[in-house]
Amino acid sequence: EVQFVESGGGMVQPGGSLRLPCAVSGLSFGVYEMSWVRQAPGKGPEWVSGINPTGSHAYYKDGMKGRFTISRDNGESTVWLQMNSLKSEDSGDYYCTTTVNSLPYWGQGTQVNVSS
Repeated sequence: EVQFVESGGGMVQPGGSLRLPCAVSGLSFGVYEMSWVRQAPGKGPEWVSGINPTGSHAYYKDGMKGRFTISRDNGESTVWLQMNSLKSEDSGDYYCTTTVNSLPYWGQGTQVNVSS
């Protein structure tokens, strides 16, 4: 069974930081590109960042490079999203995801609330 378990969310003040881990099991983690997607209340999903299978290339939505850093450890089957200088508009549910045989997989998500 493929499982994605996101964690690390919570409430943080503007300008603060959070690090979101996503532990993956049930698939050959090291062969898949991984992404983080978020969904703000009342809005559709928004791609945030992606990383290639080896971790040598990372990709970010415009405006997030420099604040967010994606990384992975294939030995631990885990991908992280380090978020710094958080803004209120970064609030939402964050999911890690990948596609296997054209099917998307993601976990239950972790909630981030940036508020003073």
